[in-house]
Amino acid sequence: MYLRKYKVAAIQLDTKNNKPDNLRKACGFIEKASAEGAKLICFPENMNLIGKNLGEGGNAEKIPGYTTDILIKQAQKYGVYIHSGSFRESIEQDSRCYNTSILIDPDGRILAKYRKIHLFDVNLPGKTVYNESGRICPGDEIAVADTELGKLGFAICYDLRFPELFRQMAVGGAQVIFMPSDFTRDTGQAHWEPLLRARAIENGCYMIAASQTGQKPHYESNGSSMIVDPWGNILSRAEDMEGIIYGEIDLDYLAEVRNQIPSLKNRRLEILACNLR
Repeated sequence: MYLRKYKVAAIQLDTKNNKPDNLRKACGFIEKASAEGAKLICFPENMNLIGKNLGEGGNAEKIPGYTTDILIKQAQKYGVYIHSGSFRESIEQDSRCYNTSILIDPDGRILAKYRKIHLFDVNLPGKTVYNESGRICPGDEIAVADTELGKLGFAICYDLRFPELFRQMAVGGAQVIFMPSDFTRDTGQAHWEPLLRARAIENGCYMIAASQTGQKPHYESNGSSMIVDPWGNILSRAEDMEGIIYGEIDLDYLAEVRNQIPSLKNRRLEILACNLR
């Protein structure tokens, strides 16, 4: 039986090159959000580190491990669900790592794990060269977790540009989708909001999009964390600073929207299945 209505918090961070400091700050936001009644608390991409961090906690880590252990204790302490955003998961015998999200329940159990599937590789001569796959290993599994909060789907940052991933999650039952990100200012100002609203509208789902903000070593993060409802309404949006935004998840409203716009039911699979590759 699902909890039909509950409060969710999305944490906007300006993560730096010191893992212990970043996580102490994250714990402070968890305490504040839980005091405000949030049942589910969500973080952005690279929530524990942006940089090399040669000190405590290291760089990429195992799961369970340094960051996971801290978040588990926070979930148990405050009796909340925590979506980790994402952080670097180490891979044995590989110089690369995974960009990984986990979901922790109030008892401290890891309910689901998702590794970012789509990696940003681009080579525009004289303009932009970026090879994410040189340091990140792509995941190969779609994740939807069945919890008391409903069915929760997982994506990370660049995944947002691939609508077929979100459609598969929705067809698999996802009602709420996590979208932790670190969009740059240039692409974020043009694409962040329309893509989030489109994914919500297309699939009749809530989008919880916690984002990075602030100046990073090589770029400026877009910020503008959002919670979007199944109709495409922006329930809350963060300003250009660290902080918490809140929204209400209403699964009865979600069902109403899906009945009103039954695009999931009206798909022509006999045609699509033959022509899509």
